[in-house]
Amino acid sequence: MRTDFGAPPLAASNRALVEERLREVREGTGIKETLTIEWRGKPLHVEVIDMPVNDLYFNPGTHRIRAQRSHEPARDRALDEDPWSDDSQDYLHFLLRALPKDPALRDKDFDALMESLREFKQTDPGLITRDGILVNGNTRRAALKDLGVPSIRVGVLPESCTWADISTVELSLQLRKDHRRDYSYINRLIAIDEQVSAGRLLPDIAREFHVRKETAEQDVWILSCLRDLIARSSTGDAQLRLLDFEEAQEKLRELHRRYLKDSAVSKEKADLLKESRLAAIALGYSKTDVRLIEPDFHARYLDRLLPDSLKPAPTAAPATVAIPGLNRSVKAAGAGVAVAKALTDTVLKALAVETAGDKVPAPQLAEASRTIAEARDAFSSSLEFAGKDARVRKRRQAAPDRITDACQDLEQCITDLVMARASNSLDEEAYDEAVQSLRAMLGKLALESARSIKVPGDGVSWLLDAAAEKA
Repeated sequence: MRTDFGAPPLAASNRALVEERLREVREGTGIKETLTIEWRGKPLHVEVIDMPVNDLYFNPGTHRIRAQRSHEPARDRALDEDPWSDDSQDYLHFLLRALPKDPALRDKDFDALMESLREFKQTDPGLITRDGILVNGNTRRAALKDLGVPSIRVGVLPESCTWADISTVELSLQLRKDHRRDYSYINRLIAIDEQVSAGRLLPDIAREFHVRKETAEQDVWILSCLRDLIARSSTGDAQLRLLDFEEAQEKLRELHRRYLKDSAVSKEKADLLKESRLAAIALGYSKTDVRLIEPDFHARYLDRLLPDSLKPAPTAAPATVAIPGLNRSVKAAGAGVAVAKALTDTVLKALAVETAGDKVPAPQLAEASRTIAEARDAFSSSLEFAGKDARVRKRRQAAPDRITDACQDLEQCITDLVMARASNSLDEEAYDEAVQSLRAMLGKLALESARSIKVPGDGVSWLLDAAAEKA
């Protein structure tokens, strides 16, 4: 996407009008309204004026709808080629009204903004360049235009403003904690990635976005992962879009945390987990369902339930893979990872075709729908089995976990005893009663252990002997 969109057609007339209105404000005797922004690392107070709504331009580079631009690829390309044409500006207006996760639908938050503006008028000024390009307040201008309001209050940036300044100022205003409407999840990822691409250090970016450095690293990893998925989904003219993953924020974050944990032990198992979970996320499964997917999910459940049409043809996996640009090779991923990746690719391509809808031939769309239905059937059945096994494991582990927790409490009790002895503050009677309760409880535990365990180990044998001595 372009980063310098040049000047709009009405730039000269807007500059003249801005200068005239600024002069009127400076020469007036009333209270002058200003807006404080962060300008090149320092706070700057800019003057606020009224400008005609219809003479201003939506910012083609705004981060607010960066991911949503791909909703109509042809209009997106036209927006890059001629951002100031009526059609391009109308497309931006349409996207600003649209629901971020599905631009085909109207955003209820936009309607709420319109109602607020209708009832209370404009409370906060927007921000423009002297050419009349909105840096902040694009959505407000869209709402005011729909309402037929003739003017909008805006602060005016300095004459030396560049497109890099526009991007930086927009981000700084959006990331203020008191801002009423946040960027969508994907647009936030894109904004962070742009800052990384600009050469900024990750700790500085994290500070500006009010997140921890680890969270910023996670966001960069997730966006890279999503872009890889989109590239893998490409088939003919059909391709998934970043906005198709707008609702997957928590699932993707959990995947990243689990991937880091597993890759520290086994890269291959981590990749198996990643591929199976990504396929489930793309198919729209819930967070609780995705959590059931472990590294052995494909081999243990999915493989036997997949129809032959979704199983890749067996091929010999290479033992090593050459590193481009270096005279070295590394161990290739195992056959299991290749199989899981092939299934994910099949699912992604089918989803891309289904998302394209009537833009692809009907037979191709029907085949994609059949593939998705078969994949969902196999995943749903596999997740049902995985859920049953997880519940069984949880029940099996419940009693040992309780004893482990009790041991931790007793360990803390030892520390408390030492501290109480040092300060001579132990309530000995209460302590004695608690120990008697412990003794009685151990007796009950021994009784149930004897009934439940046919071949006791050393620990259970000690418990049974201790209970027998008490009796």
